[in-house]
Amino acid sequence: MNKKHSDKIKNNELNIDKGLKIVEHHPLFAPIFSVIHVAVKSLHEDSWGYVTSAGDIYLNNEKKGSKDEWSYIIAHCLLHLGLSHNKKMENPEAWNIACDCFITKFLSELKFGKPPIEFNEPIYESIPSEEKLYERFIQEGIPQNLKKYSTRKAKSDFLILNKGSSHYYYRKVDYPTLLAKGMSMAVQSAVRVAGGIDTSLDGSTVATQAQKAKTWFMSSFPLLGALASDFEIIEDAILCTRMDISVGAISVNTKEIYINSSVQLTDEEMKFLMAHELLHAGLSHATRRQGRDPYLWNVACDYVINSWLIEMKVGDMPHVGGLYDPELKGLSAETIYDRIAADLRIYRKLKTFKGIGVGDIIETKSPDFWDGNVGMDLDEFYRRALAQGLNYHQIQDRGYLPLGLVEEIKSLSQPPIPWDVELAKWFDRMFHPIEKVRTYSRQSRRQASTPNIARPRWINQSGDQSERTFAVIVDTSGSMDRVLLGKALGTIASYSIARDVPLVRVIFCDATSHDEGYLHPETLLEKVKIKGRGGTILQPGIDMIESAKDFPKNGPILIITDGYCDRLSIKREHAFVMPQGARLPFIPRGEVFRMK
Repeated sequence: MNKKHSDKIKNNELNIDKGLKIVEHHPLFAPIFSVIHVAVKSLHEDSWGYVTSAGDIYLNNEKKGSKDEWSYIIAHCLLHLGLSHNKKMENPEAWNIACDCFITKFLSELKFGKPPIEFNEPIYESIPSEEKLYERFIQEGIPQNLKKYSTRKAKSDFLILNKGSSHYYYRKVDYPTLLAKGMSMAVQSAVRVAGGIDTSLDGSTVATQAQKAKTWFMSSFPLLGALASDFEIIEDAILCTRMDISVGAISVNTKEIYINSSVQLTDEEMKFLMAHELLHAGLSHATRRQGRDPYLWNVACDYVINSWLIEMKVGDMPHVGGLYDPELKGLSAETIYDRIAADLRIYRKLKTFKGIGVGDIIETKSPDFWDGNVGMDLDEFYRRALAQGLNYHQIQDRGYLPLGLVEEIKSLSQPPIPWDVELAKWFDRMFHPIEKVRTYSRQSRRQASTPNIARPRWINQSGDQSERTFAVIVDTSGSMDRVLLGKALGTIASYSIARDVPLVRVIFCDATSHDEGYLHPETLLEKVKIKGRGGTILQPGIDMIESAKDFPKNGPILIITDGYCDRLSIKREHAFVMPQGARLPFIPRGEVFRMK
């Protein structure tokens, strides 16, 4: 034997030995493996190996395969013993192929090992049992594509030996009982892994601090139990260092929570950190950002979450990266963000659980992923999981929950109100519906032949019609999208007609203001020639309305812009219509309606 061939045999035997250890430590196969005999030698054929009814497995050391492929082959042979395939049938070939197909289907559903390339084609046929499949083969013949799942090429991979066989003495072992014992052990191991006690079926790994925290939420804290079960914990200090994660972070799109294992935390601090990251996902903080600065929005959400967790007494806030301010208690993330945006010099230096100047919400999608319906399915799943956890938490009376957290979870579980519906409500508040009243006042003397007889009729009681109007400031700069601009004007015109608004004051603003005067709402539904498409300065248009003598003192202003504008000072009632994700360079005092 030359050195090259010798090295090949040695490498093959090394992989066979690794495959044997995988099978030996798997709870399903361990009982049978403990009583069988394994022989590794050259079989002088292009086969993986075979098994005998005496409990002997022969593996071919000239066959090249990975450790996972060898574990698959060994498990295949063991299942022949455990499933009592040592039966003498009239057609041994058909019986062996039926048994091979059944085992291949079994290992595929078990997802054990790696099937070699000849086993790789999945079996889509329903196989209730080996006997049923054997009967079908006898009646219909053996399909050609089902003849390749044997571990021994062109021969039976299961040899039935008589008691008097001289090859090895016959050992009477109840293999089906051992397989049943292995199934029981496998179920117990699976339960321990699901509960976080073990991290593998063989129970070789002790649960880490983060995994114990995850288990605690799943077993003792229903509010976050469903969310915790769906996220994978990654505790890799080197990976976290490369990703600049100082303590922890969450990726809502890949369902992963990153924990930097090099940071020393107590068990209670780990609970706090885990709850913090899970609430980011459950409260839809990634999708609610809506174009805001990612870091500042993350900081605002951290203040809200940490305040709730401290109030609920869920663990202890870690000494690194925890943001908490009692003065911000009870405020929403949106409100806190507006405060932060007004003083960037202070808040730019804060440290989250990920690090200084970065947020612990990892967004793997493009910055405009909130536009349209991208990612809504996963986000909806998180919201439903949190809402279901709230229901279980309250039914089981598992502990105190802040009212603000409960209200936010309930509000997120409801579908959002479309922007045009909110705009319609704004019109209803600004322009009350015209009421009709009955009157008996005399009509014109030109009526019929009885002008002196008073007859009842309906009239509109709406006060002065000249007061029933509003102004529309339209941002016509080059950055404004024409489709969104047309959609906004069309919606405004429709609601104006529906609320009996006779005239609308329209001003186009880019670098200068263009006063179009009063227009009928129907005109906005037609093609309106937009002037401008230059820069963006809206304040002169607002000043023009507020100083106009022919405009009502209490008339509201509706501003259509994409947010790339100057800081505005508006003294009267107003509201903004903006694309979803756009933000203003100042804290808005009026309502903001966001178009999709």
